[in-house]
Amino acid sequence: MTARCPACGTFAAVSDRFCEECGRQLGIQRIALPPTAAPTANSDNTRPTSLVRPAVATVQRYTGTTLTYDSEAAPACEGCGGENFDADGFCLVCGQRGPEHDRFEADLGSVALVTDRGNVHAHNEDAVAVAVLESSNPGTPPALVIAVCDGVSTSEDPQAASGTAARTGVDACLTALAAGNPAEDSVMAGLSAAAQAVRDIGGEGRSPSCTYVGAVVQFDESGGAHLTIANVGDSRAYWLQTGPEGSQRLTLDDSLAQAMVDTGALDAEGAMDSPHAHVLTRWLGADGEPEPWSDNCVRTLHAREPGVLLLCSDGLWNYLADSPALAEIATGDAPMPAARALVDYALAAGGKDNITVALIPVPFSEQPGEAP
Repeated sequence: MTARCPACGTFAAVSDRFCEECGRQLGIQRIALPPTAAPTANSDNTRPTSLVRPAVATVQRYTGTTLTYDSEAAPACEGCGGENFDADGFCLVCGQRGPEHDRFEADLGSVALVTDRGNVHAHNEDAVAVAVLESSNPGTPPALVIAVCDGVSTSEDPQAASGTAARTGVDACLTALAAGNPAEDSVMAGLSAAAQAVRDIGGEGRSPSCTYVGAVVQFDESGGAHLTIANVGDSRAYWLQTGPEGSQRLTLDDSLAQAMVDTGALDAEGAMDSPHAHVLTRWLGADGEPEPWSDNCVRTLHAREPGVLLLCSDGLWNYLADSPALAEIATGDAPMPAARALVDYALAAGGKDNITVALIPVPFSEQPGEAP
């Protein structure tokens, strides 16, 4: 019995885990943004010839705006003037490493991803990773696993922390799901593995740190989805619907602001106006707890009506935290342009932090660009 690789169409045996032609992992569609840092370039700043990268998804440079923010012109290759680069940042014409991109996007149909450096930071310290499990039933994957992480800027090498946590969390969650574990246990397996992985890259006085929000989305045949969320820090998840009701925030921040609200010291607005509002009380890192999550870090929701699941870093909700206001943009267009619009809103409002947005439409959207 054979099947076709969804990336290149090559026939493969059912037992094959990878396509022999293009290297695609069969049965799972994956992507992580920003792309993994490329290996050290050759002495002439070109790509090492030994590098082999499986084809997983097209990473597109941001080329337009949806609100009033005007992005800078796309940087050209200093070697040949080319404007097309691969996912690892090397020029597709001459192979020279290109300048750092301000924005990366990916539209997998079932999820739209945008991560942006913002207007102030020199580097993007956010990260997002996602895996879509392909099903034998066309149009209905059994699950989607995703993680969004925000590197703590005051720590050493926050990019390493966020990238490691997002990728490790998704991989561990997938492994747990494959072993038959329920979604609640699987999302916690992802969080636990991410926390340990970030601790492992620390040492010798270094403690890269980040936040984490991960989700398992299990679509059902009725057009709904079971959402299972786990978080540490202040990256958030929202369930958003059209209309004045139904939209809600699914996560609680591990922050001083949330602690002041919980104790009744201040209301939400007053707490966010506090000069120490964004001080984290829990985070992933060697200088944090081995198990940094709270007892109520896992939330579940059975979404029975159309809407979108939003995962984001605080670079978005710093400027737009209200669920109905987020829903107005997130549900006003197809997922990819809606994700761009949310990022552009934060940029136009100041863009003082990195901004990452992931939108998962419910019901499941099989083709990129489809509205929920």
